[in-house]
Parts: sequence; structure tokens; C-alpha cells
Amino acid sequence: MDISKAIAISARGMDAQTARLRVIAENIANQDSTGSTPGAEPYRRKTITFENKLDKELGVEAVRVRKVDTDRSELPQRFDPSHPAADSKGYVRTPNVNAFVEVMDMREAQRGYSANLNVMEATRAMLTRTIELLK
Repeated sequence: MDISKAIAISARGMDAQTARLRVIAENIANQDSTGSTPGAEPYRRKTITFENKLDKELGVEAVRVRKVDTDRSELPQRFDPSHPAADSKGYVRTPNVNAFVEVMDMREAQRGYSANLNVMEATRAMLTRTIELLK
């Protein structure tokens, strides 16, 4: 495999993990965002999926974001009759964001990003060493 292809593939992986981290950051930032009127939808957790797609420029499959979607799971409810979004029974629908899950996803994305960065650094070191040998 061409060294420049290895660097490009690692860069695509880093781009994918960066997009994942953006989605996670948005989820964490909105974990307390409820509706402002009774029956209003609170923030729904976003999810991101990836796919391998043939990169015609590189001639290999590389990872890319397939889509960013919303998590359609059940919205938790909290009893708070004084909240402006409380229903007639006093319950407020809250976002389906679990901070613990988001932090674990963040760590996994961070590890994926670091792994791609390590591959890129090793590839650059090989390229630098090759250039030094040719001098």
C-alpha cells in the first residue's frame, strides 16, 4: 500500500471520530433541554452511524459518516408540576440522553481517534526514515 494512502485512510478515520465527538458534545450540552410548553418535545439524543465506502481517489474503502439520526427511544418523565412544560398530571418529558453512556461513547471515540493518529505518526516516521536513507 502506498504511504500516502495510509495517511489518507487514517485522516478519514480521524474525521469520522471527530464527527462522532461533535454529536456526543451536542447530546451532553442538551441533556437538560426540555420543552417550554406542555406537550412540547424535549431534545432527543442524536446517534451517528458509519459505513465503509469506496474512495475512488484512493482506490480503497474508507470509513465515512453514513448518517446522523435521532434516538427514538422512550423519553423519561420527571414529576415537576411547577415546570412550564409539565402536563396536567405534573410530569415533564425529559431528554433521552444518559450522560454515562455519552461519556463512554466519548472515550471510545477518543481511542479511535488516537489509534488513527498513531497510525498516521508511524507512517510519517517511516516516510521520514525512508527519505533519510535516500540522502
